[in-house]
Amino acid sequence: MTSSEIRSKFIRYFVEHGHTEVPSSPLIPEKDPTLLFTNAGMVQFKGVFLGEEKRPYKRAASSQKSMRAGGKHNDLDNVGQTARHHTFFEMLGNFSFGDYFKKDAIDFAWELLTKEFQLPPTRLYATVFRDDDEAAELWKKYLPADRILRLGEKDNFWQMGDTGPCGPCSEILIDQGAQVHPDCPGIGKCDCDRYLEIWNLVFMQYNRDAQGKLTPLPKPSIDTGMGLERITAVCQGVLSNYDTDLFQPIFKAIAERAGKSEQAVRGAMAGRVIADHLRAITFLINDGVIPSNEGRGYVLRRILRRAARFGKQLGFHDPFLHELTGVVIDTMRGPYPDLEQHRKQIAQAVLLEEERFIHTLNQGVQILEGIIAKVKGQGIQVIPGEDLFTLYDTYGFPLDLAAEMAQEAGLGVDETGFNAAMEVQRERARKSWVGAGEEERGAPIYRALVEEIGKSRFTGYEHLEEEVTLLAILKGTDRVTSAKGGETVDLVFNPSPFYAEGGGQVGDRGTLSSPTALVEINNTVKPVPDLHLHRAKVIQGTITVGEPVHVTVDAEARKNAARNHTGTHILHAVLREVLGDHVKQAGSLVAPDRLRFDFYHFSTLTEKEIDRIEARVNERIREDAHVETEVMETKDAIATGAMALFGEKYGEKVRVVRVADFSRELCGGTHCHGAGEIGFFKIVKESSVAAGIRRIEALTGPAAYQHVKNQERVLREVSSLLKTRPEEVAQKAERLNTQLQEKDREIERLKSRAAAPASDPLANARKIGPVSLIAEKISPAEIKDIRAQADRLRDRLKSGVIIVGAPDPKGEKVSIVVMVTPDWASRLSASEIVKGIAGLIEGTGGGKPEMAQAGGKRIEKLDAALEQAVQVIEKMIGGN
Repeated sequence: MTSSEIRSKFIRYFVEHGHTEVPSSPLIPEKDPTLLFTNAGMVQFKGVFLGEEKRPYKRAASSQKSMRAGGKHNDLDNVGQTARHHTFFEMLGNFSFGDYFKKDAIDFAWELLTKEFQLPPTRLYATVFRDDDEAAELWKKYLPADRILRLGEKDNFWQMGDTGPCGPCSEILIDQGAQVHPDCPGIGKCDCDRYLEIWNLVFMQYNRDAQGKLTPLPKPSIDTGMGLERITAVCQGVLSNYDTDLFQPIFKAIAERAGKSEQAVRGAMAGRVIADHLRAITFLINDGVIPSNEGRGYVLRRILRRAARFGKQLGFHDPFLHELTGVVIDTMRGPYPDLEQHRKQIAQAVLLEEERFIHTLNQGVQILEGIIAKVKGQGIQVIPGEDLFTLYDTYGFPLDLAAEMAQEAGLGVDETGFNAAMEVQRERARKSWVGAGEEERGAPIYRALVEEIGKSRFTGYEHLEEEVTLLAILKGTDRVTSAKGGETVDLVFNPSPFYAEGGGQVGDRGTLSSPTALVEINNTVKPVPDLHLHRAKVIQGTITVGEPVHVTVDAEARKNAARNHTGTHILHAVLREVLGDHVKQAGSLVAPDRLRFDFYHFSTLTEKEIDRIEARVNERIREDAHVETEVMETKDAIATGAMALFGEKYGEKVRVVRVADFSRELCGGTHCHGAGEIGFFKIVKESSVAAGIRRIEALTGPAAYQHVKNQERVLREVSSLLKTRPEEVAQKAERLNTQLQEKDREIERLKSRAAAPASDPLANARKIGPVSLIAEKISPAEIKDIRAQADRLRDRLKSGVIIVGAPDPKGEKVSIVVMVTPDWASRLSASEIVKGIAGLIEGTGGGKPEMAQAGGKRIEKLDAALEQAVQVIEKMIGGN
């Protein structure tokens, strides 16, 4: 079977047994600060297992995109060394949310493996938790007692975190034969791959509290995971995941570009690293991760640069990874069709990072040369690990390359210190992804509120006012019964016409009032799904839980936010029209006073492009197209061509917003009824956010009008200052600039004349053997003026050495410039001359053979320094 057939057969089997097929969630976990990446199939169901959310099904099956590189799974260095370690992989899983339990999970697994995948039953083993008699007994239906092993907590007990749902698990293994390890002592006693784990069945039946106490769950659940790469290797009869059809097309493409055999590439660690990392790179960028120096972007950058470094071992010296991402897309676009949509964008992002890496690698070489010189100057024989790690962390400069350069310089490297610094960085990365903010700490309170009062019902699409009952008041995460004037609180009422922050749009603001109180609502958020939380300040009076109140959304702010939100949809469509279909939204901010739109594009927008975009958006606005909304099944909406935006989590049903026939997006935000309501659209800034991501900031409606009025006012003020008409300001400014430049040149001429000595320096030129020397002290001057004088003397002297020195105008230091004409530069170095005299002025200096300079604080020693230049040159002439 091919890997595609295995994936399909797994999903189809469970669908036939009452499971709902659930698409893979993105590699970026939804609202989970404890995870860097989605690393297992259960991640998207975590809220269901924790009781935070409910799904319309009790059984599910999925093939989940997963990443293990960074955070607590930072085993990147193992990739390529073993047959199983990967950064990106797919996890096949079936799940039960309080429906079936151990018996059905084991029955399903056995039938699928032995009948559908046709694995020989005689080679299969099962491990169970040492105290799990129930699972051991269930396995006896299929396996003899000697192939059912009981292991400890480390191997066969699973938990989501330090607290929460947990339970024993049962692993299914297959004996790959003596060819792997003839003397293997057995399961649990050896780390070889002879007895290969292929499926883990987790029986979530307990809840662990903070004291470690286990309490049986009222509805035990099932969570299983089987790596597609592993089961594919087993079904295809190979001992390495890299020998499967998941990797073969990638190896073939690498080999063709490297001019090597496919076998040689697959057999080299470098080839395996590149093949693995290419899959991770492609899927990460497809899911919206961009190389950067922090978080997920940093992990992507490390993976990409590691692949680029290993490319050198296969003979690649120019960017090559971007050309190979297409092979990954061709291999995986069947189950993940969105890869094809982003083909160009992925390749461009990779090329950009490859080019940047070549540049930083060159920088790293220069810096390492400086470190080597410093270490040698200190008489040390080993480069400190801290320096090596800084070089690696900042410039991506590999330790092995640093070690080679150090060896050439007769030095060693402190690998232990490097590893210690690396571990500190890893720990820092782990900590940065563990922990939570106020909303996470308050999650139990918020979930309890949802259970108590039901899901929040948003009525703001239809109207902006409601008569409601105040259901809860929170101060921080504490529930209180009342709040009085001056207090800041969070309020819960249901239904709510207030839009909760989401999809880039800020939360609504407005007021809550009763006959005796007035409350200002400043923001509306959703700390957990299905709960509208209104952040407020009591202005006067007292509010009490249970009392009826009147709530009103700020209509003007809502209308302006709607203008900006509909404006972003039109802008998105126009960007694709003007720049190309590769443009995709990467983020947005929709506020009443402004909009910000981030999008994937790999070059700075030209002035003409910005003008075209702005003009086209305003054309669309003037057409006053009707804005329609429709609630649809998610899969149906996407099938109609509606754009799903990165970073958004969509449920079974979605709201589709359509502007005429040119924009159709999945969006829960609030919008205008017609495009004409936007009024006017004005771009105020275009900039770069990250590699491959541009940002447009714009204004609509009243804010755009006010911006133009402010620009007019400034123009009038400037024209008044320049004493000209507004339409002639540019010409007047240009004339003034020309006049100023001429004045500057005149000032420079006067300075040169003032700095020039009374007598002609050429008349005082000295001969040192065949070399002509002019050594002159001039009036106090800035360094640029000293250089200018030296330049003039060199042009007049034609052949020889020129040295010009002067105190600075403040009388605080002295500067010296040395120039050597080209005909002498190979024998006399200006840099060596300046170093030879800088000590007298208690300064330092350096430069190039034809020009160098020095600065020091002993002004009174300038004459002596100029005289010493004679001796320095004599010595150099003699040496030559």
